[in-house]
Amino acid sequence: MPATVNAPSESDRQTFQSKKTAGNSASHRGRAAVIGSGFGGLAAAIRLQAMGFETTCYEARDLPGGRAYVYRDQGFTFDAGPTVITAPHCIEELFALADRSMDDYVEMLPVDPMYRLQWNDGMKFDYTSDEDRLVKQIASISPGDVDGYRRFADYTRRVFQKGYVELGSTPFLNFRDMVRCAPDLMKLRADRSVYSAVSRFMKDEHLRQAFSFHPLLVGGNPYETSSIYTLIHWIERQWGVFFPKGGTGALVAALVRLFEELGGELRLSAPVDSIRLIDGNRGQTMHRVTSQDGTTDDYNLVVSNADIHHTYAKLYQNESRSHAVKRKLEKMDWSMSLFVMYFGTSRRFDDLAHHTILFGNRYKGLLNDIFHGDTLSDDFSLYLHAPTVSDPTLAPPGGEAFYVLSPVPHLGNVNVDWEKASQAYGDAILQSLESHLPGLRDSIVTRRHFTPIDFRDQLAAHQGSAFSVAPKLTQSAYFRPHNKCSRIPGLYIVGGGTHPGAGVPGVINTAKATTGIIERDFAEVSR
Repeated sequence: MPATVNAPSESDRQTFQSKKTAGNSASHRGRAAVIGSGFGGLAAAIRLQAMGFETTCYEARDLPGGRAYVYRDQGFTFDAGPTVITAPHCIEELFALADRSMDDYVEMLPVDPMYRLQWNDGMKFDYTSDEDRLVKQIASISPGDVDGYRRFADYTRRVFQKGYVELGSTPFLNFRDMVRCAPDLMKLRADRSVYSAVSRFMKDEHLRQAFSFHPLLVGGNPYETSSIYTLIHWIERQWGVFFPKGGTGALVAALVRLFEELGGELRLSAPVDSIRLIDGNRGQTMHRVTSQDGTTDDYNLVVSNADIHHTYAKLYQNESRSHAVKRKLEKMDWSMSLFVMYFGTSRRFDDLAHHTILFGNRYKGLLNDIFHGDTLSDDFSLYLHAPTVSDPTLAPPGGEAFYVLSPVPHLGNVNVDWEKASQAYGDAILQSLESHLPGLRDSIVTRRHFTPIDFRDQLAAHQGSAFSVAPKLTQSAYFRPHNKCSRIPGLYIVGGGTHPGAGVPGVINTAKATTGIIERDFAEVSR
């Protein structure tokens, strides 16, 4: 079945057409431009507007959300990107800034189990935040690993306290910041990989995979990503996993509504062509933002939620100070890409979990192929998203909406003609899924693909990387691209390419870290 390509409905466009509302809360501390309306961009825009900046958010696509785009086709609603919402308090905080409640804007549905893990040998594991249920399953698989799990959980709690609570929204702008926290990170053995850390506590290979796969959700290789990322386990133990009623797009719509109620302006179908530095009043450096239609506006500061390489290589390409940053970024390791397939069926399926992780026959070998190989592997491990388990309204009555995701090498590692390969690759994935969902292929009524080429061309992602700079220890905290550009005055960064990194909580916390810097930098303006 060929991939379908449908534009968003007219009602979608009308819903998100930007408008200034009465009672603009901005106190004119200055004008701010936010480039990109992903979760990081929207979070930054809301914070800036609440801080008193007159804020305009530019979005190249015709709907907001960045990677959290929405496709609609034949009565199905498909979230294009992030679907696992953890640490909801960081989203609630954005509404609290305006003395509002998130509950009045969007309903967050708890997901239980958080994930269902399945292996080809028939083993299943329901990954839940309920410790008793979790321990019972561990005992049924490997009784000797129960005590190890409890020690692992305590370890992740300590990592969470240091890595998330204390450092998650703290910017690392100079090496002193890194030196101050280095002793604590070494005590937690941040130099170990996630898989290595898990293996110290548990011996069964199923359990080692079950508790080490999380880095893949933020673009990291479990064998290379710092053990600091084991904190994801405690985040999920602490707060669970959620899904917005109406899909992730409903959460994006809620954030847009909040931003506009605060007086912010969202410009859709407004790709930025270039940004130049100009002299403003009293010698202040201004940023002249030029859209592809030739429209220009001047701003006191720019917060870029665009791909970080695109920010320096394209948006600021006419500023010589950006060239060294561009070259440095091109020498860094970038996260893998993804092959994503969205499809809807004419029937429902029994015993289906909202989130399912399907491990292939290989774990380490496949990961090595994905991150370091020079060919596209024939086998795969998959993430299957079935949102209609939690919200049946996302499909026509009696139908099911799905997307399936396969990690693949980025375009800098493997040269694949995805226009030719995508159909066969998708067919192979569906054949694999059929063993878990009998009758799947005959029930499909709509299908589309999103490949590394689309990450590159539609999202301006460097090398088609799905999660920006890889989350290795040597590319984390101070060693990650900074939230504030040291070379271009007034340029700030949010999103997966800066600290603390990818994932919905991560990018929202980049906005908290970055706007905290802006608050200090522009403190004199408010006096």
